[in-house]
Amino acid sequence: MPRNYDIICLLRNRRESRQEQEKDVKALHSEFLMGNEAIALGALAAGVNLVCGYPGTPSTEVLETVAKRRGEGVYVEWSVNEKTAMEIAGGAAYAGARTLVTMKQMGLNVASDPLMCLEYIGVKGGLVVLTADDPGPISSQTEQDTRHFAGFSKVPCFDPSTAQEAYDMIQEAFDFSEQYGTPVLLRPTTRVSHGYASIRVKDPEEYRVNTPEGFVRDTGRWVIFPRLSNRNHRLIEERNAKLRDVLSDYAGNRTEAGEGEWAQCRKGLAAGGISYTYAMEARERTGRVPLLKISTPFPFPERKAAEFLAELDEVLCIEELDPVIERELIYICGKYGLKTRILGKQTGHMPLSGENTRDSVQAAVAAFLGLPAAEEDSPEPPALPVRPPVLCAGCPHRASFYAVKQAMRGKKTIFCGDIGCYTLGNAVPLDMVDTCLCMGAGLGIAQAINHLEPDRSCFAFVGDSTFFASALPGVVNAVYNQAAFTLVVLDNSTTAMTGHQPHPGTGRTMMGQAVDKVSIENVLRGIGVTAVETVDPLRLEEAVETVKRVSALPGVKAVIFRSPCVALFKSGKRMAADPEKCVGCGRCIREIGCPALSMNGKKISVDAAQCNGCGLCAQLCPVNALKEENHA
Repeated sequence: MPRNYDIICLLRNRRESRQEQEKDVKALHSEFLMGNEAIALGALAAGVNLVCGYPGTPSTEVLETVAKRRGEGVYVEWSVNEKTAMEIAGGAAYAGARTLVTMKQMGLNVASDPLMCLEYIGVKGGLVVLTADDPGPISSQTEQDTRHFAGFSKVPCFDPSTAQEAYDMIQEAFDFSEQYGTPVLLRPTTRVSHGYASIRVKDPEEYRVNTPEGFVRDTGRWVIFPRLSNRNHRLIEERNAKLRDVLSDYAGNRTEAGEGEWAQCRKGLAAGGISYTYAMEARERTGRVPLLKISTPFPFPERKAAEFLAELDEVLCIEELDPVIERELIYICGKYGLKTRILGKQTGHMPLSGENTRDSVQAAVAAFLGLPAAEEDSPEPPALPVRPPVLCAGCPHRASFYAVKQAMRGKKTIFCGDIGCYTLGNAVPLDMVDTCLCMGAGLGIAQAINHLEPDRSCFAFVGDSTFFASALPGVVNAVYNQAAFTLVVLDNSTTAMTGHQPHPGTGRTMMGQAVDKVSIENVLRGIGVTAVETVDPLRLEEAVETVKRVSALPGVKAVIFRSPCVALFKSGKRMAADPEKCVGCGRCIREIGCPALSMNGKKISVDAAQCNGCGLCAQLCPVNALKEENHA
């Protein structure tokens, strides 16, 4: 063997590596993508076989993009809820498929039962659980932090900071899941999910092809028993302890050295997710101090963090939602006997709630470094006008709420709301949502109030998509436990608030199949609700009489208000006001608050650009000053 054999091999390996890199570059192209779109293309590039989920902002576009861009053999569905989606994804992973399940942070609560068990059982194919967090919150009930859930469920978590990183990271997450036989959480936040960037993505012909082996019977592996759980719990803890060291070498967990006058600085920053991007921008303005990037908040890259902290006196933690990184660094300081002072949310140096921004992070970093606040590059723009959220002009939910309000006028009532467009029924002048907790909760609240106050007429409002997602157990419970309340199903034939996704009542699937609609009426009657009536809420007099009649019946009863969402179905009509007849009483505005109606002096004016011709206002006008006109 020649003496220079090792050098020849090294040069050959470098040449082959360079050729592979050149090949990879040729296989890449740039697309201007939303973060969620990038995640979807990353999943497809990783060879995903099955994608399922339940729509919820800010996660929804991931599944929708997969549906648009998928190749042959990729199955996609909107499941009825997150729990069902997680179970479907788990079953496919048992058979060796690469599966992705999508939801927002609230949905992880619904999916937690199967997820906790899946971690104990393990998976064969890669299983990535995309849970999009919503700091702010912008479109959620809570600011729940999925990083805590990762530690609670013992499931590894990846936390991307940019759309490009999200594209790359989901592919790494699939590999990681298969290598360690565990579900993996991918946790983008709103600004990563909904931000746009030019992303380097693979050409479809370069996508990985994953051929599932199929399900192999093994009751000792796939059937969860206490003895198996006890053994696997110990193995999971051992694995995660090793991963804390393994992930210290993961490229996503890295340090940026101090530069220039800050090279020997004894102060540093630690950040993760979108806050890392803000921290990098702040360093350009305030000073390039040392920076620790955390991409796997669980298991935490302990050795990498300890090495970083050992060189510093103070570290400012920059993160959204809860002080996860901050607490981990405090723990590491205690474990390794480091005297580094950790600052962040718990010390008042960063806000405890809400979103971070580029400017807020820059101000916090400047204060941490003892620098004056940076001057703005441009004058402060004028404040945007305040526009409270309202139901769309012509929304059938407005008519439904108004019909119930009229029917129950003067009676002791409670109107329990739910999550969706119809939550906006709480706004004045409708004022028809007394409670709103989480999906499906209105049914339970109405039952509870009825048991405590039998003389109160209790109503629970729920949308058609939410009916299938989470209302059925509540109806069964009510029938079984002899409750007395009125269920109002607001059926506008779509999942409106999250972007008009199909559901079992629409007659189509995300795969584009036309299927039989699941009848809400038949489901309710099958459960045992004997009084079920359906009415068009835009026929106001009929709708009011229906509510009066049905709500007076004993036990559990239901009114289904069925009228399509105006965002999907245009009537081709609009209303017009006759100034000669209008007396300026303003009843139409005071009663229903439609945004297409306004006062022009002392007369009613109809905004033709907004009006959808629903005709509700005309049914209220005491002098017939509002008439329908065709403008198709």
